Amino acid sequence: MANSALLVMDVQRDVVAIADDGSGYLPRLRRAIDGARAAGIPVIYVVLELRQGDPEVSPRNKVMTNAVRAGLFTEGAPGTEIHQDVAPQKGDVVVTKRRGSAFSGSDLDLVLRARAIDTLVLTGIATSAVVLSTLWHAIDLDFGLTVLSDACLDTDPDVHRMLTEKLFPQWADVVTVEEWCEAIAPQ
Repeated sequence: MANSALLVMDVQRDVVAIADDGSGYLPRLRRAIDGARAAGIPVIYVVLELRQGDPEVSPRNKVMTNAVRAGLFTEGAPGTEIHQDVAPQKGDVVVTKRRGSAFSGSDLDLVLRARAIDTLVLTGIATSAVVLSTLWHAIDLDFGLTVLSDACLDTDPDVHRMLTEKLFPQWADVVTVEEWCEAIAPQ
């Protein structure tokens, strides 16, 4: 795990308000973050923010257009802040992206390469959006991948299950927060 980083993606106030199903998602994610910090694994937060006037949003991009119509992801708006239950600490990196993947329109790859990170541990909301998009992008960039299945959340539980149980295991190690924290715990 020496060259790993935990990515906490799109766990922003408005996103949590939409997706949190009351299943204890934020405490599980907090456990993963605390476990990473205890093991010396960098925690990198990724947020989606769009500039005022949305110059980066094409009308051909249905997802981004719908997000703008719903009033989501405006740079500087309170709803774009990382949820306070899992907020960054001093030393954590926060990367701003402009699209679905954590790599799209961000400097994430630069941050990872500068730290010689070659393995990513993915968490975030939504499993079918940022987690899936980032997983595909990371595969093409030759990163090793782990997905913390219960530190990902989707508004559609069936889609979440299909991705974490059938699709993701083809390209990544898929484990629970507890399994991962046990594996990385300092001896």
